[in-house]
Amino acid sequence: MSDRLQEEEADVHFEPVIRLTEQAEIKTNEEDEEVVFKMRAKLFRFDTASAEWKERGTGDVRLLAHKETNKVRLVMRRDKTLKVCANHVVSLDMRLQPNIGSDRSWVWKVAADYSESPPTPETLAIRFANSDNAALFKTAFEDAQAKNAALKGAVSAASEEKHVEVEAQKESEKETEKEAEKEAEKEAEKEAEKEETKEEAPAEPATDAEKKD
Repeated sequence: MSDRLQEEEADVHFEPVIRLTEQAEIKTNEEDEEVVFKMRAKLFRFDTASAEWKERGTGDVRLLAHKETNKVRLVMRRDKTLKVCANHVVSLDMRLQPNIGSDRSWVWKVAADYSESPPTPETLAIRFANSDNAALFKTAFEDAQAKNAALKGAVSAASEEKHVEVEAQKESEKETEKEAEKEAEKEAEKEAEKEETKEEAPAEPATDAEKKD
């Protein structure tokens, strides 16, 4: 009897109250970018109110290059939560400076960090496991700066070329308008000369019939 009850209990099947659906795809806004550098580090920000460094998070600091524009930005997410703790374009005006008393950390200033909304100016510091990793980050960071500067220069050159083209087109249109005005003036002068010629022409002699009348 007990064996039969155990067999029946073993065959018991419960339907789940809630069925799990397929996991939704999460957008990170990084789908159009490729990783050109990645390394584990700890990030800090300088809090001006308290005049002290505060930890922002530990995770992988990455340099991401956009697949179409090639522009490079720095993005860092915290472990586990994946919350963004740094997000900014790597611009040429940024200067990586060694942190006092450490050969494995760097400090730099950011005019607009987009990890929070609205973006804020920040002084950031990053610390790596050793000096070799810190040196690799510096090299990659400066390479990204050079690439973005070259892109900016190319855009500026293209804009300047377009500006010159537009100005040349305007000048051409002005010259065309001037030529049209000159032609119109010539036509007007010709018409005026015709009118003057008509007015100065002698009257035709009267016919014999007109004289009799």
